[in-house]
Amino acid sequence: MQTNLSAALDIGGTKIAGALVDDRGRLLVRATRPTPADQDGATVFGALAEVVAELAARPEWDRVAAVGIGSAGPVDARHGTVSPVNIPGWRDFPVVAEVGALTGRRPVVLVGDGVAMTAAEHWQGAARGRANALCMVVSTGVGGGLVLNGRLHPGPTGNAGHIGHISVDLDGDPCPCGARGCVERIASGPNIARRALERGWRPGPDGDASAAAVAAAARAGDPVARHSFERAAQALAAGIAATAALVEIEIAVIGGGVAGAGEVLFAPLRRALRDYATLSFVRNIEVVPAQMGTDAGVVGAAAAAQQSCLDAFVPTV
Repeated sequence: MQTNLSAALDIGGTKIAGALVDDRGRLLVRATRPTPADQDGATVFGALAEVVAELAARPEWDRVAAVGIGSAGPVDARHGTVSPVNIPGWRDFPVVAEVGALTGRRPVVLVGDGVAMTAAEHWQGAARGRANALCMVVSTGVGGGLVLNGRLHPGPTGNAGHIGHISVDLDGDPCPCGARGCVERIASGPNIARRALERGWRPGPDGDASAAAVAAAARAGDPVARHSFERAAQALAAGIAATAALVEIEIAVIGGGVAGAGEVLFAPLRRALRDYATLSFVRNIEVVPAQMGTDAGVVGAAAAAQQSCLDAFVPTV
């Protein structure tokens, strides 16, 4: 029997999505449940188990070779555990073992959600065909992942490429991670909005104080809103340049809600990158929007599972 499908799970603070994905990246079956993030760990796992059960009830399930999980972090792929900041009921939750018990002991691969997005963009999206790439999610937080030498590089714990916690302002604001001046503390959506409000920007009659509202104000010419996005762009540029200096990426792909601001973000980001990426081997980095959208999590989890299966069958010498 053909086993050319992967079961993919994307675990976030708002929803748990699942899919059966074929070896061309096509989603054949989908299942989704809201994440009961304010409930205890057993209740959260119950929602995940419902997604798995819906997938497993399909006739295509017999073709599943492996299971991929992309989760909000931190994750620990070495121990198969997750401790998502936005799911308080899960701390060191053994998601790999628990999902493995539901899926017929198929191989289960765990990566962080930023790494999953990277896998999706490299397989089917904006980084397709690129040997060395950094892919980023700029949203409520800032995450990311790396492709090196044409292969996804999740690192030992599944968190490699987490650009959001590179410090780019040594005396900057404390970050919830414990460090100071992290990219996330400057460039995430909530921090773009926070900074604009602190500097005097005020939302319109609808009261919308989100980063999307700040972006709309910036497009309309509001100088405070524009400055807040320019500051975010500067932090992202510094983080991208630092990553490029370490591993010589050729492209940076940016997705997530903040990337939806379009040129309000990308124009100052490209300008700032010219100030930070000055060495000959980094100065030609491309910066492009992500292409995979809301499917990135499940497609990337499937890609990580497929790479793991291929690795398992590489003969050793």
